[in-house]
Amino acid sequence: MLDRATADPKIEFIMNARVEQIFGADLVSGIGIVDTVTGEQRTLDVSGVFVAIGADPRTHLVHGVLELTEQGTIAVEGRSSRTSLPGVFAAGDVVDPTYKQAITAAGSGTVAALDAQHYLETVHDASRTAAAAV
Repeated sequence: MLDRATADPKIEFIMNARVEQIFGADLVSGIGIVDTVTGEQRTLDVSGVFVAIGADPRTHLVHGVLELTEQGTIAVEGRSSRTSLPGVFAAGDVVDPTYKQAITAAGSGTVAALDAQHYLETVHDASRTAAAAV
């Protein structure tokens, strides 16, 4: 999809820019942008706006703590949300190298909540069994 978009002469990718204004009454007629590197401001005549900020998973906080995949996402066990560290669960874009959509992240969050609940119940049952054996 990216290859098709970059090959289309009617599509322009503008990097390192922030949309400051969107012009138009009922329909979009233009935008005002600022270059985030140089500070240069400019206005563009456009009929549509698609803003994207990138899709790199933000896993730097767990680097060296949890196992990561070759794509940089957090490795989980099969279809679960269990990570390489017992009691730590991952969901959303940090485990999804393919879809990166809010709806799949919500489903992934549900899986993580259920996995965490099961883990806590298992830990609780194990501690009860250990206490009863004493």
